[in-house]
Amino acid sequence: MTVDPVRCEVEVHAQPERAFAAFTEDLGSWWPAEYTWAQTTLEDIAIEAREGGRCHETGPHGFSCDWGRVLDCEAPRRLVFTWQISPDRTPQPDPERSSEVEVTFEETESATRVCVEHRAFERHGDEGEGYRQALDSEHGWPYMLDCLVNRFT
Repeated sequence: MTVDPVRCEVEVHAQPERAFAAFTEDLGSWWPAEYTWAQTTLEDIAIEAREGGRCHETGPHGFSCDWGRVLDCEAPRRLVFTWQISPDRTPQPDPERSSEVEVTFEETESATRVCVEHRAFERHGDEGEGYRQALDSEHGWPYMLDCLVNRFT
């Protein structure tokens, strides 16, 4: 069973280098805290922009949680990482049971088009289709990318 990917795109008022940096090293400036495990006590969330880099968050008292790994990085144009968050929002340590996110950053005349393709939901098992629907809803990638847009306004 193959589950269709989620595709979402926005334009941010920044050059690709700044948009890419916001998506990786400055993720905490726009990523919704309610979409993290640490929530209001979140200290940092980031993606290490290199192949094999960690997607992780840090909370109080040394709390640290990895939620993915970078599979491919062509800064500042493209980033691919595993989404090791299960449908019930718990960490999924097995990369074979995680979906995959590809983000591209394309310069336009006056901004950068940021395109997200979240795919391979079938790896999440029977809940994959429901998970896909949730991330395609107004509370999923559209909401998260709107937060990125607002970071540059």
